[in-house]
Amino acid sequence: MKIIVDADACPKTVLQITIKLGRKYNVPVWTVASFNHNIDSNHHIIVGNAAQEADTRIMNLAEKGDIIVTQDWGLAAMLLGKQTRCINPSGKEYSLKKIDFMLEERELKARHRRGGGRTRGPRKRKKEEDLLYEATLEKIITCHQE
Repeated sequence: MKIIVDADACPKTVLQITIKLGRKYNVPVWTVASFNHNIDSNHHIIVGNAAQEADTRIMNLAEKGDIIVTQDWGLAAMLLGKQTRCINPSGKEYSLKKIDFMLEERELKARHRRGGGRTRGPRKRKKEEDLLYEATLEKIITCHQE
């Protein structure tokens, strides 16, 4: 088992928590990001700046039983098909039951924006999100190790 972080849009606190828990449970943490990001990680993969380049690399790197940290619902959907566990930086785990609804919601919002509509941007990150993320990731890791 390894943890793979889609580090292009990952908050720094989430990356720090992930590395800390990886060390605590002796689970390697891999980060994947474009060359535009300065990531300090033992296992860092730098990809180009082309669309979906990081996602493609993560898909190729992921194996059954791995844990993936990503905000990308489409990437999470594909990774769930590879029998990985996927978690977002807010501490919510993606599930096969809900991913279809999430992708449909994403498509509706994109269609609305293409038609000139506006949607909300990301809100400021809260400390509670870091705590939930840490608790969820630790739970997933310990479940895997039993």
